[in-house]
Amino acid sequence: MKTRLIATAAALALAAGGAAAQQQGVSKTEILIGTIQDLSGPLAGYGKQARNGMQLRIDEQNEQGAIHGRKLKLLVEDDGYDPKKAVLAAQKLVNQDKVFIMAGHLGTAQNMASMPVQFEKGVINFMPITAAREMYEPFHKLKYSFAATYYDQMRMTLPKLVKEKNARKVCTIYQDDDFGLEVVRGAEAGLKSIGMELAERTSFKRGATDFSSQVARMKNAGCDFVALGTIIRETIGTIGEARKTGFSPTFMGTSAAYTDLIHKLGGKAMDGLYATMTVQHPYLDEASQPIRFWANKYKTKFNEDPTVFSVYGYTIIDQFIRAAQKAGPTLTTDAFVKAMDGMVFEPDMFGGARATYTATKRLGSDVSRMSQIQDGKWKVVSDYVKP
Repeated sequence: MKTRLIATAAALALAAGGAAAQQQGVSKTEILIGTIQDLSGPLAGYGKQARNGMQLRIDEQNEQGAIHGRKLKLLVEDDGYDPKKAVLAAQKLVNQDKVFIMAGHLGTAQNMASMPVQFEKGVINFMPITAAREMYEPFHKLKYSFAATYYDQMRMTLPKLVKEKNARKVCTIYQDDDFGLEVVRGAEAGLKSIGMELAERTSFKRGATDFSSQVARMKNAGCDFVALGTIIRETIGTIGEARKTGFSPTFMGTSAAYTDLIHKLGGKAMDGLYATMTVQHPYLDEASQPIRFWANKYKTKFNEDPTVFSVYGYTIIDQFIRAAQKAGPTLTTDAFVKAMDGMVFEPDMFGGARATYTATKRLGSDVSRMSQIQDGKWKVVSDYVKP
């Protein structure tokens, strides 16, 4: 009996030790990072740039000795900007590939669809590339977000611009999903603070390409200011259609529309567009020496110039690396969370705002500023505005 008890205790101890060693996505030599991007749908430009930025930072870290002896490996899945495909992608990365963390997942509805899959297995949703409030609310210990919300971006900056432009009829066109609705709610809250309401609202389905009826509706309503709940082609399509019909209100978008693709693809017609933003697009003829050095590494590896979404991807992985290093050699989900609950990320060469995290604060920064397309380039036109 005594021998049997000793054997049983030894077996239990071995099993416990094995369980402790079997942190999903972490081995003696490797840490698996998952990401879900749009590589084939309407935001493929964003997704490919974000993925490249993430890979560049991972390659740098692996060349510098990894994290406590563990190399980083990025596993990428394409959801085509479709929430249903995002769920399938999350199931593969979490249950089959067994990633340690999900980093930089692009898209509001896509994140909301896939987070339950992750949380069931204790996989952190780290710095998703979306500024929706749901990325940190309601509180969940596995949520970390870096972007001032679309709601606050609109709520804080729209009233200032409306008054500056002396606008009388503020309208909105928005994508009919969680992202678009956040923009509308922020616009409503901002207008309420100055005693105004939306004069007209019109929406479109995700993936739409024709905006003529929406533009006609806003023109007929006499709108002189339009809040855009749009991303790439919807922004270009809406403004392009407006220019063709002689409709020329002030157009204002969020950080979702802050990309060089707007003026590259939309041309001169995009001049005048405002958008909220944080880090600047890295125009190489205007960039500092550190950014030019970084951009040359990026271009050598990917044969294209980096964009603001490349910066997002790069920064997200950089922040993961810093927290994982702080977590120590025994990397577990709990150790990583403990390390993040006290992290401070100071402004870097890209111009982002200071970000802080605590045990109860899961949004790093709530400030944003505004840029405008002038002569085919984004120009910063305001300082950071705090809620």
